[in-house]
Amino acid sequence: MLLEFDEQQGLIRDRSLLDPNFVVEEDRIVGRDEQLQEVTKMLRVALGDNRPPNLFLYGPSGTGKSLITKAVCNNISRICESRDISFGTIEVNCQDLDTLGVAVYELAQQAAAEAGVDVQVPKHGVATKEKWDELYRIVNENFDSAVFVLDELDMLVGRRDKQDPAFSRLLYQLSRAGADDELDAFISVVAISNDTKMMDSVGSRAISSFTPEDVHFDDYDADELKAILRRRQDAFHDDVVDDDVIPLAAAFAAQTHGDARKAIDLMRVAGELAEREGDGRVREKHVRAAQQKVEKNRVLEVVRGISTQKKLCLYATAAVAAQTEAGTARSTTGYRVYQYLTEAIDADQYHQETYVNKMKELTTYSLVDFERRSHGPSSGMFLEFQFGERPATILETLREDSRIEMVSESEVESVVKAQIRNQT
Repeated sequence: MLLEFDEQQGLIRDRSLLDPNFVVEEDRIVGRDEQLQEVTKMLRVALGDNRPPNLFLYGPSGTGKSLITKAVCNNISRICESRDISFGTIEVNCQDLDTLGVAVYELAQQAAAEAGVDVQVPKHGVATKEKWDELYRIVNENFDSAVFVLDELDMLVGRRDKQDPAFSRLLYQLSRAGADDELDAFISVVAISNDTKMMDSVGSRAISSFTPEDVHFDDYDADELKAILRRRQDAFHDDVVDDDVIPLAAAFAAQTHGDARKAIDLMRVAGELAEREGDGRVREKHVRAAQQKVEKNRVLEVVRGISTQKKLCLYATAAVAAQTEAGTARSTTGYRVYQYLTEAIDADQYHQETYVNKMKELTTYSLVDFERRSHGPSSGMFLEFQFGERPATILETLREDSRIEMVSESEVESVVKAQIRNQT
């Protein structure tokens, strides 16, 4: 069977172009000319063996922040090599790093990998200061200039008993290292975040030493997403993609905050589904099937690791959003449905403030967002939650949890409708 499949003519010619994390050439980067010029202009200082400024790149997920940073750093690296300047890009994604010590060790590992050397301190059993010293040693011995790329930096919160979050302490230490003569190399720190308000949580000492240049990234619109996908259409063999495939994939992605990663993922999954079916073309039906699969996979990835209480909060809020015309949910209404759910399964019931805080925490996954609203003097203030995926998909995925599955869907729907009618 493997040999038979291997002999079949596939539809996808170059799978790397359908990988959202693959760094494409600059002529494939669409709708980001201004940001590309800004980042290039500021980081190109490294070409003259000088220190580039620190940067803060912010905006929604999938809007090109990481892609542009990597593309510019790749170009700088090539030119530096021709000028006998040792330039390094030391990149970490902070999403899965839980403490400052782990983050510093990961930076040391990435710096060592970039330089082709080994880290000489263990990951555990040594003080964070020793990890910092090892990072400085690797950078000083191997690079004239280096850019630290800290992706999804706002996710590095660290221990709750610390006055400042771990990302604030990381920014302070890295940006001070050069001034304190701990680093001989010229370094720049590029902080990347989906949270536009991340800098509000950075401590005053870190702010004064980091002092970044800000670069904002907006959502892509449907036309820009179509252009992005057309620049990657050569990932497929010639004349195998129906004309309506790219507009449909772009429209789906535009509905969820203009996420280019999602648009590219949809094309990849649609192509793979068509291949598995033995179809000779990628068609609209494959994009629609891919949309359902990608949505559910993303929600699964988020909810798999969250607590039961967060699942209950999310389920209650999505159940409200699924019944409203705008697809949104008021925090006051969501909380009353949450109360019903906790009573139905005999779970601990938190106060409304805790419910709201748990929903706010879920915004870091780009699954839900919120705005502060007031519908007149009689309604008071409340948060209005909007979802990055269809609420129905979130509900379907959460019902795979055995405790939530115990609650009747029709009863939840009745409770939601009654609470929506009672909104004032």
